[in-house]
Amino acid sequence: MDNSCGQTEKLAPPPGGAGTLVSVEDDEVLSIGELARRARLSVKAVRYYSDVGLVPTAGRDSAGRRRYSADAVGRLGVVRTLRALGVGLKTIRAVVGREAKLSDVAAGEAEAIEAWIKVLQVRRAVLLAVARNGVGWEEVEMVHELAAMSAQERRNLIKKFLEAVFGGLDARLAGIERTLTPELPDDPTPEQVDAWVELGELTQDPEFRTALRDLAAAQPRTPTPVRDVIAEVAGINLEADPQGPDGAEALHHIDPTPADLARINQAKDPRRDRYLRLLATINGWATPTPLSPALEWFEKATRHHSPNLLAK
Repeated sequence: MDNSCGQTEKLAPPPGGAGTLVSVEDDEVLSIGELARRARLSVKAVRYYSDVGLVPTAGRDSAGRRRYSADAVGRLGVVRTLRALGVGLKTIRAVVGREAKLSDVAAGEAEAIEAWIKVLQVRRAVLLAVARNGVGWEEVEMVHELAAMSAQERRNLIKKFLEAVFGGLDARLAGIERTLTPELPDDPTPEQVDAWVELGELTQDPEFRTALRDLAAAQPRTPTPVRDVIAEVAGINLEADPQGPDGAEALHHIDPTPADLARINQAKDPRRDRYLRLLATINGWATPTPLSPALEWFEKATRHHSPNLLAK
């Protein structure tokens, strides 16, 4: 804004509109109606801003009507723009009164908006979880608590979950436990917040905890652990027919024992794939290939070609 004597001043463009160059003489006196027209505001709004001290009058005419100096147009342009950006009247008064720097105010408002965005992300995650899962009244509070947890509260929740799954089992499983720990970043995306809420819900499923613990407890201590068999199954071509020659060949190549098949059946729980997918989203990892489809394929092949194995 240029307030030098005899010069023109440029009105800040209104939000969503084109800029306008307004030429006025500094000694020109404007009525409230003319000021409202040039500032693209209602007379009521100009009167209000004048009453709260944002746009002082230059005096009154003989009839007692308000009159404004030319620089009121520019002041109202600043007021209108800052109000559109959500800045409070007290802060605007400090800016137009040159008690606060506009750059400092802008930085503070941006920081406040960032905090509000995080609040909105939490609300969005809760509402999506309620809509997605048909959550009842008794579960809404739990979902909201999951979304609003602090970093320490999230760590405590996951620690408790993993202790329930792996506590007291073979020390070799400690590394697996670490790879199952989600770490929500300080500045998460909406997708990461949603994934955390869904994963948090999953950790509260007692059947899922029991299934994971049974799977971990069944981990054999032989030189050739079953997890290698599962890895071989995971590499199967799912486009092939499990009841055709490819299914018979895969079964012959892997040659599973009844114990292998029992553990494969445990591992095909789709909730495990869901947990790993959500974990990858939260931690920013590549989306893992789901294991369940391959295990189900192999089970179909076994049921067709060697049903006696499943009966053992």
